[in-house]
Amino acid sequence: MQLDLDFQKTLQAGARSFDLRIRLQSPSKRVVIHGPSGAGKSMTLKAIAGLLTPDSGHIRMAGHTVFDAGSHINVPARARRVGYLFQDYALFPHLTVKQNIAFGTQAGWLNPSRAVRDQRVQQWLELMGLQDLANQYPHDLSGGQRQRTALARALVTHPDVLLLDEPFAALDAQLRRAMRVELLDLQRRLDVPMILITHDPDDVAALGEAVFRMENGQVLLAG
Repeated sequence: MQLDLDFQKTLQAGARSFDLRIRLQSPSKRVVIHGPSGAGKSMTLKAIAGLLTPDSGHIRMAGHTVFDAGSHINVPARARRVGYLFQDYALFPHLTVKQNIAFGTQAGWLNPSRAVRDQRVQQWLELMGLQDLANQYPHDLSGGQRQRTALARALVTHPDVLLLDEPFAALDAQLRRAMRVELLDLQRRLDVPMILITHDPDDVAALGEAVFRMENGQVLLAG
């Protein structure tokens, strides 16, 4: 994946402002951006996904320009072909595992049927080892099972890029180690490019192929 980020965004909250000034390039399929809380990592991921519109600059990834202020290009989030794994997984509590995964295949906001028969959903249930949990609700799942469900929903449409926002923060130490191994294996088998943000140096060591340090809204160095 060729990732090319060069954009600026100023966020204002009352008398306070935060300047996000991102310049980053990498051909890697496993990009990790790490830094302390409040560095601007999540905002950077949201800009890539199309959930935050920069004031200027461009965002290019996987051979596509999804944002270019100078050329008036701003591809809608739904059309950017990215899979997004939120920090809290953002599963719908009123939907079963199968319905949550199926939601990723829909263009609208209607709840998928409990009797959904989409072959793609079945494939991801099997790939993630969730077949026996297909009709369970998120509150019945362990942390690892919730993460697998959220990953399946993010990947069911075969996105060009997988975005992960602190994917292990909600897990205990032992489960974090296991899920890092699972994620690395999954990324290698699917050959899907991923951009992961984290504050945990263990995530960097386990998953970082191209590593960028971020502080105070800026990328300071690459390793």
